[in-house]
Amino acid sequence: MNPKRACCPTCLRPQSTCICQWIAPVESKAAVLLLQHPMEANNAKNTARLLHLSLPGSTLAVGEKFDDAALSALLDGSRRPVLLYPETPGDASLGIAPAPPFEPAWADDPAGLLLVVLDATWRKSRKMLYLNPALQALPRLALRDVPASQYHIRKAHAPGQLSTFEATVHALAQIEGIEARYAPLLAAFDGFIGQQQSQASAYQL
Repeated sequence: MNPKRACCPTCLRPQSTCICQWIAPVESKAAVLLLQHPMEANNAKNTARLLHLSLPGSTLAVGEKFDDAALSALLDGSRRPVLLYPETPGDASLGIAPAPPFEPAWADDPAGLLLVVLDATWRKSRKMLYLNPALQALPRLALRDVPASQYHIRKAHAPGQLSTFEATVHALAQIEGIEARYAPLLAAFDGFIGQQQSQASAYQL
């Protein structure tokens, strides 16, 4: 971002591209910890900041290899941390041992869970996992039966890939079993995507 341009103090974007109109606060039962790769922090197409602003009580930390003590402080607490990440068999595992399973009974008490989300490209998220053993040891939650992504402003590298925003919202709905609670977030996400597309079209004129 150009430091000379006035930025919104909330969404941290230039005033001309502020996305605060799409903040749709929803109180999730599970807590959310967003670990954002540094390359995503200033990416205009990134959705983690909007998600963070829309989930009161969520935490957003930027880094690739986190200090062990700092990461432990983020993970430790009264809630059980679970990593939103698919299973990575074979070569995709990078030699990482299989993660502990997510116990379905944990969903009976979503308020007792901390959903840990890696905000990065697939390649960078695997590197973050590889560089942070504490994340490797977390039980993993994989998404199931999710709709097609509406994240049309970035190219997916594999079928079924979702934005950080969409994946987190669907995971929370999956854990809680209440999709209607998160409908306002997905509607706001569609508005955000529309704004990004309109701005991209204006730049091409």
